[in-house]
Amino acid sequence: MATGRATWAYRDRFGDSFGRTFYRRFGPGVVSSIGIGTYLGEPTDAVDDRYRESLVSALEHGVNLIDTASNYRHGRAERVVGDAVRGADVDRDAVVVASKAGFVPFDRERPDDPGAYVRETVLDAGLADADELAHGSHTIAPAFVDEMVDRSLDLTGLDHVDCYYLHNPETQLAIADRETVYDRVEAAFEVLERRVAGDDIGRYGVATWEALRVAPDHDAYLSLPELVHRAERAAETVGNDEHSLEAIQLPFNVVMADAFTVEAHDTDAGEAMSALWYAHEHGLHAFTSASLAQGDLAAEIPASVNSVLAGDTAAQRALNFSRSAPGVTAALVGASSVAHVAENIAAGTFDPLGARTFDSVFE
Repeated sequence: MATGRATWAYRDRFGDSFGRTFYRRFGPGVVSSIGIGTYLGEPTDAVDDRYRESLVSALEHGVNLIDTASNYRHGRAERVVGDAVRGADVDRDAVVVASKAGFVPFDRERPDDPGAYVRETVLDAGLADADELAHGSHTIAPAFVDEMVDRSLDLTGLDHVDCYYLHNPETQLAIADRETVYDRVEAAFEVLERRVAGDDIGRYGVATWEALRVAPDHDAYLSLPELVHRAERAAETVGNDEHSLEAIQLPFNVVMADAFTVEAHDTDAGEAMSALWYAHEHGLHAFTSASLAQGDLAAEIPASVNSVLAGDTAAQRALNFSRSAPGVTAALVGASSVAHVAENIAAGTFDPLGARTFDSVFE
């Protein structure tokens, strides 16, 4: 598991190569404000090899955050992450590994009959009921989430995952009303609270696509304050002194800034905040996905913000936009080539905004 001693030592090893705020507090220690994602790519041995090489390079050049999920690339991503953590010239305790559960994962490749596979491995196995399965592929049923934590530990070959997310819980809104979905989230949180108490995971979060950055009247909306409340209840049920919901993950980039601009989350004081401001004010860590908009921003970013962001390339400036926002602990970026890893890491050598405030980017 990532420890304070090892992550601070990692920062001491690489910190002089980066800007002052590149490493940020997370958990018991620190984490790089650029993290490597493992979502994109075909489920092939050749892509596995490229990811393995890229991840090792990232770990050996100052990035100690890797994000994956049980379903990414049909389970291949978790296997490669474990290989990279063991193969890199860094201590395991210096690396923050995050994974997720929600979408039913295949095993290395897409089966000929996905429906039959889901019935056999989830429904017939008693991991979820049919009415808990959205779009035939998504569930946060407690038994399923518990099984996915075990699967993540098994596929990575690690004895601990530092942050474990519920993956796109808003998907459940396609088959259940919002209150039922909150109840399902709370039941899943109880599982994760138990796994924290058992030292299998360090903390947990919610990884979303739409839920936290849309208005309350949107079909995919989930309230961040309500999710925190459900985590508090889950911790109380399990008997933990404090809840371990510490992270959110959501898209945020130059052309998709809703997480900062849409004030959708009501506070006890009666004011509405954006997801990032709420995270900033309430001690949650925000990790941004789609930081390069699936690669689109690697070529060009809007001229309106291009001139106020630091970096030698469009990709670097886009990453610096994402990691400079209030509440953001790290910006995630996929990288399946060593060259892209090097370019992305170099964004960390810049002070993203200099003396400017983040608000000035929108002026």
